Amino acid sequence: MRSWLLTLPVLALLLATGAHAAVLPDDRADFLYHYYSGGGVTIDGPSILVRKQVGQSFSLSGNYYVDNISGASIDVVTTASPYEERRTEISAGVDYLRGSTLLSLGFTRSDENDYKGRSFRVGVSQEIFGAMTTVSLGYVRGSDEVGRSTDPDFSEDLDRRAWRLGLSQVLTRNLIGELLFEVVADQGFLNNPYRQVRFLDPSSPRGFSFEPEVFPESRTSTAVAVRSRYHLPFRAAVHGEYRWYDDDWGITAHTMQVGYTHGTIPRWLFDVHYRYYTQNSATFWSDLFPFQQAQNFLARDKELSRFRSHSVRFGVSYDLFSSPISVFERGSVSLIYDWIYFDYREFRDIRGSEAPGEEPFYSFDADVLQLFFSIWF
Repeated sequence: MRSWLLTLPVLALLLATGAHAAVLPDDRADFLYHYYSGGGVTIDGPSILVRKQVGQSFSLSGNYYVDNISGASIDVVTTASPYEERRTEISAGVDYLRGSTLLSLGFTRSDENDYKGRSFRVGVSQEIFGAMTTVSLGYVRGSDEVGRSTDPDFSEDLDRRAWRLGLSQVLTRNLIGELLFEVVADQGFLNNPYRQVRFLDPSSPRGFSFEPEVFPESRTSTAVAVRSRYHLPFRAAVHGEYRWYDDDWGITAHTMQVGYTHGTIPRWLFDVHYRYYTQNSATFWSDLFPFQQAQNFLARDKELSRFRSHSVRFGVSYDLFSSPISVFERGSVSLIYDWIYFDYREFRDIRGSEAPGEEPFYSFDADVLQLFFSIWF
């Protein structure tokens, strides 16, 4: 079962990274344990990322990531049974540096019992105007296979494409600004094969019945983000971002976030962060349709409804040693905690006994924990 909670899309991760300076990544290894709990779902697992330079011009990277998923979200409780599954993801990449140009290539493979994802990415960034400006371009192509664990013969294809343009500019000695523009185009089977919509049914004891969701077979979205980071004179920084999103399903979303990083205490780094997100619903979404097959496209996925979320992050990082030890140049351990509150303004909690359409709106909070151990060599 593929969920937005456990598969932050590869396209979003790649396209959100912004423009990079023309330098190769550091030689380092990162070990991560991640944990998510919220809305009746628990997700946890390890991740290992290793980067290594080869000569003066190349850097290789590899990542292994695991999600162990269990639980019964509100969608599952009302229409299906609790589940357990495991998702594994393997990524490999290479960066090539020539002068002030950095070329990046990568491949990602993701597998779970009812979903297989494959994606290829390419990106290039170029420093201009004396390294004061960095321009970047990126492209991602994904080819996924959607299955259904209850039906071994069910198989649908999904094609994903994304394009990115980024501009990073040094505005002053202490201020950096960034502008990102991205377009994502999906084609194929876009809905969850397990999720259902509900419709009024006087013959049902509860007053409603269920039928499968039906989505359009294409979706194109556009997003623009503006970011800035201001370095304070006492080894600290403030940063902010605004992101606008719009797609042809009728969803418009806004994201605002601000943060503060403090590093004046020797070997310690602290970070606090607040994020607010809001969106309206898709044009074919409804919590309760008036009758069966009321329209061509039907959706009750709560992530396509009108909702908002608030998240607060607290992070702390500690340098394990202040000078190189043997082959290790540096080491650090980091702990990041996020509290997220989801407030759905149209999706109703139907687990009670209220009349159809009079149930309370659904909301929940989630805890996210990430523990990092990093070494540079």
